[in-house]
Amino acid sequence: MAQQKPPTAHSDNISDRPQGDPWHAFGYIVAGVFVYGALGWGLDRWLGTTFIVAIGILLGAGFGIYMTWARFRPPSTDQ
Repeated sequence: MAQQKPPTAHSDNISDRPQGDPWHAFGYIVAGVFVYGALGWGLDRWLGTTFIVAIGILLGAGFGIYMTWARFRPPSTDQ
């Protein structure tokens, strides 16, 4: 009977890297723009201003990009 080698702590196998559909990244960014843009629009209506919606859209895009980076970055090798 052949013995199997135990898995090593560090593997260069491509299947160990985060895989993702580009639509997930697109979804994170669009959802961030939509949610924070809607919050900004609501605050604009409530406060009678016109600039908070733009801030909400920019924050939403930034958070969407951050979520994409956090989701698809390679795992840390520090141990």
